[in-house]
Amino acid sequence: MAGYVNVALDAMGGDNAPVEIVKGAVDAVRDNDNVKVYLVGDHDAVARELSKYTFPDGRIETVDSTEVIGMDEAPVMAIRKKRDSSLVKALNLVKEGKCDAFVSAGSTG
Repeated sequence: MAGYVNVALDAMGGDNAPVEIVKGAVDAVRDNDNVKVYLVGDHDAVARELSKYTFPDGRIETVDSTEVIGMDEAPVMAIRKKRDSSLVKALNLVKEGKCDAFVSAGSTG
């Protein structure tokens, strides 16, 4: 295989995060041989959820972040103020060329 489609996933965005987000990431790498997921969020919370599953080695990586953008926050202001948020760090993975796509179930305002 030539390479993976690398997806940055905001593990802290949306309802029931990171539980449902991690579950979806595991399903994605199990079902798609060409996908690698970078779960961006609170490392301990994400690792705790990942430990509940088995999945192909090297297909899910965690990227730690210390801030979360709440569902009640205005996204543009939150992005400017919370530079270590899972959303901003995931977007930066795409900007830096490490990931091909970004997905978040977080606030859209």
